[in-house]
Amino acid sequence: MSNPIRVADLDHVVLRCRDQERMLDFYTRVLGLTEERRLEAIGLIQLRAGRSLIDLVPGTPAGLEGANVDHFCLAIAPTEMDDVVRYLHDLGVETVGDPMIRYGASGYGLSVYLRDPEGNVVELKVPGDGN
Repeated sequence: MSNPIRVADLDHVVLRCRDQERMLDFYTRVLGLTEERRLEAIGLIQLRAGRSLIDLVPGTPAGLEGANVDHFCLAIAPTEMDDVVRYLHDLGVETVGDPMIRYGASGYGLSVYLRDPEGNVVELKVPGDGN
């Protein structure tokens, strides 16, 4: 039997949050995501990230040393990466290293790593040569 699974895109990422309101502010105000829905019964906030979602749930993450996720990458529209870095620094957001060409789902493209308020590493990447 051949494998019937063909992954087409990233559907969602779930982040446990010590300070959910601070995380919500970061992902909406700093990165420009929009709130899509809430499930108050479980404390879930879902944010639209293009065709994907980032879910914020209350709870204690596994610490940086014990985390089982290295980072996740958000594809961003073509832009000047220097402007992105300047914007992040103006807001006091920590970037990790300098922007550089990295490989991703759309091929090789310029990207930069940053940390969200709870230490998760987020990569912002412009479309690559494979678009």
